[in-house]
Amino acid sequence: MDRKTAVSPAARTPARSAAGADWRDVPLAPVVLLFGPEDFIASRAVDDVRRKLRAQNAELELTSLDAGHYSPGQLGLVASPSLFSEPKLIEVAGLAAMNDDFLQDALAYIKDPAPDVSLILIHGGGVRGKKLLDALKALGAPRIECQPLKKDPEKAQFVSAEFSLAKRRIDAPAVRALVAAVGANLSELAAACSQLVADTTGMVSADDVDKYYGGRVEATAFRVADAALAGNAPVALSTLRHALATGVDPVPLVAALAMKVRQLAKVFGVRGSSAQLARDLGMAPWQVDIARRDAGHWNGPALVTAIKVLAEADAQVKGAAKDPVYAVERAVTVIATAARR
Repeated sequence: MDRKTAVSPAARTPARSAAGADWRDVPLAPVVLLFGPEDFIASRAVDDVRRKLRAQNAELELTSLDAGHYSPGQLGLVASPSLFSEPKLIEVAGLAAMNDDFLQDALAYIKDPAPDVSLILIHGGGVRGKKLLDALKALGAPRIECQPLKKDPEKAQFVSAEFSLAKRRIDAPAVRALVAAVGANLSELAAACSQLVADTTGMVSADDVDKYYGGRVEATAFRVADAALAGNAPVALSTLRHALATGVDPVPLVAALAMKVRQLAKVFGVRGSSAQLARDLGMAPWQVDIARRDAGHWNGPALVTAIKVLAEADAQVKGAAKDPVYAVERAVTVIATAARR
């Protein structure tokens, strides 16, 4: 393939609609901005650009710069044509701490990018270099948001997408279990998806997730909560006592119970499709389905009792009581016996 045909500047000129591009599918352009503090998403976006450019020309020349330790003229020097005119990818990290020399050189460069050069600018967030950010926006350069996935529905969508890309299936309870087990860190969540894809066959189930990640604090907490809300006191208490005996702190146990009860309360007595309620209540459809299933074990007075005992337990495990273990055991017992089996 002719190199100039593959990566000509005209073919890579960003459309203004590319400003909100997807980090899983970064458009090739003379300049791309990755903005936000989530390093994992930024690294995935960079990998996507590298892969696409190397598919066009395996002789891609890669250069890395640090905007916080930048010397005047560096950008122009590395962007200049090489002896054999290979296409270039320049990755500049640390824009959140960019020095004035980089700011001035970048402002000049983006007005007239070098041919056959792709420039990725990685900004961890904040207002440093606002003049450059505004200039990139005015030029219509693709901007990839690299923001943390804080909500469980976002993490669930991430897991589903990882399996979809791997051409594998995972059922809804398994998605939920995986998010509960390793969802605090996005890179760990991605690694868990990769491990399950590599080490299992067929549809990935909650049992598969439990086999690999069942020992995690979050997963244990949600197993306790599931059993309690289903009115299965023996399982809830035995799981709880095992968790406490192996060093699990009472705080995440109460937090898991509280989250489950809040979701149950949201759907209690509410009609509508799972998709509609998910949009209205800020939940994933599978969370609505699970909460509705749990709601079948509850009536109004019992739910009020659960909410009150959880409020007390939350205060007690955070310092209001001398025995937080007793507090969480009492909460689990009250909730599990209040629910109808």
